[in-house]
Amino acid sequence: MSKNVKYMLVSLPTSISPSNDHDEALTAMRSAVTTDYGTVVPFPIPAFKIGTLDSLVQQADELSKLEANCEAVVTKVGDSLRTILAGDESKLSESKVVNDRPVEQYLRNFHWNKVKYRADRPLHQTMDMLQKEIASIDNDVRAKYSQYNNVKTTLSSLERKQTGNLSNKSLTSIVDPSLVIQNSEYLETHLIAVPKSNTKDFMKSYETISPMIVPRSAQLVTSDEEFSLYAVTTFKKHSSEFIHKVRENKWTPRDFKFKEGGLEEESKEVERTRKEEEKLWKEALRMGRTGWSDAVMVWIHVLALRVFVETVLRYGLPLQFVCGLVTTSHKLAKKARSSLDISYSYLGGNAFGRDKKGRITKDDSSTSADMQAAGHTGDGGEYSAYVCYEFEVM
Repeated sequence: MSKNVKYMLVSLPTSISPSNDHDEALTAMRSAVTTDYGTVVPFPIPAFKIGTLDSLVQQADELSKLEANCEAVVTKVGDSLRTILAGDESKLSESKVVNDRPVEQYLRNFHWNKVKYRADRPLHQTMDMLQKEIASIDNDVRAKYSQYNNVKTTLSSLERKQTGNLSNKSLTSIVDPSLVIQNSEYLETHLIAVPKSNTKDFMKSYETISPMIVPRSAQLVTSDEEFSLYAVTTFKKHSSEFIHKVRENKWTPRDFKFKEGGLEEESKEVERTRKEEEKLWKEALRMGRTGWSDAVMVWIHVLALRVFVETVLRYGLPLQFVCGLVTTSHKLAKKARSSLDISYSYLGGNAFGRDKKGRITKDDSSTSADMQAAGHTGDGGEYSAYVCYEFEVM
């Protein structure tokens, strides 16, 4: 999937051709864009049930928000896929297909799903269905990704305990149980990981940092490249104060409770969690692929509805229009749009004349105000003489 592809959905009245013929109007659109700036294929949109003018204006506003939400969900699901695939762009591109087809192929062969979204339903019912579907996709993918992330974090923590340094790794296989006082009513053994650069200070001061520390009780258990692990005995009633002072001195108190068979249990837990992580990775990948495909399909159906509603508001009844999908690039998109503006700016009357830089040169204030109030503006709030929505599928 190329990152340089940009799409436009353009709707024009069939009156742009002398015969008012649909196919001739599409040919005229192709001539306006020209193959130098992009390709144009038909984008069929069914005739939906039309309500009142007030309801159409409200639906145009709601569809704008719904479309933005759909695009956001597509982006979020794509980001989740990228994370699951560890940023592998090749595998990500393979995963980003729509209904088992490349994105461009799906768009160029788009047909409204009449079984799922019946065209004879009122528009607001179809919009509600699409809203619920995109919300469901978002929730399902987010829940599965969160589940996978939690297990992945747990696995990382368990693996760190086996491979880290003495300040965080498991002590089950390191500490001899005989070094730790157990089942005593008064005494308690604490294991302290001390940075190697601080061991001298530790040995000089550990007996005085809190009350009731057993003198000369510090025993070196083991060392690694970064830390030395000491066992220190204190009276239980002062243990919490001792631990607090240990942390103040930037030493690390370690929890340790001897358990028979603990080492074997830890290994089994790591293995169980690793298998669970692998299982959830596959589920999250499958959910991400399906969710991205479904979210794109919902998004494009919402875009089709936006084009239809805007077309009715813009060109009126009886409804005679042609919709085309323009496939272009970032570099050529402005030129394709400019070419369309030159050919069809007359559709907007005086309010839509443009100079060479694409800015409005004539502005009938009453027409402009009416069109802006109805939402007939392009990117950046610029007026558009015809229905056109630009989008990218990332």
